[in-house]
Amino acid sequence: MKVRRFLLKSKIHRARVTATHLDYEGSITLDRRLMAAADLVAFERVSVLNIHNGARFDTYVIPGGEGTGEVVLNGAAARLAQPGDLVIVLSFVQVEGDPEELLAWRPRIVHVDGENRPGGRSGHDPEPGCGAVTARAASQ
Repeated sequence: MKVRRFLLKSKIHRARVTATHLDYEGSITLDRRLMAAADLVAFERVSVLNIHNGARFDTYVIPGGEGTGEVVLNGAAARLAQPGDLVIVLSFVQVEGDPEELLAWRPRIVHVDGENRPGGRSGHDPEPGCGAVTARAASQ
């Protein structure tokens, strides 16, 4: 029997907020390299988790400059973090398959270095089966 579930598609782990802009319509601006590494596109919905204060919110992605390390919270989200806070950015996807097929699913996990460059190590153990930048299962 096929089932449909929302699964983690990708995660940018422990990125550092570089700026906040309250007077903006709202979103998160991300370095284009981070977006590519995490398989994110402009206007894609993401969940943002602030490690420093526990805030969790949903917003959408706006592309920033490539190679800039930008992680900027805009609009109302700017009230939920300060520059220097560490955040986790999550994206999800709806996947259909047999329960056994879904067990093979692996999200893309992007660890960053201190300058928000993909491929760094966070100092924490990655999730089982995931490396610094890990692609999803071959069946995808």
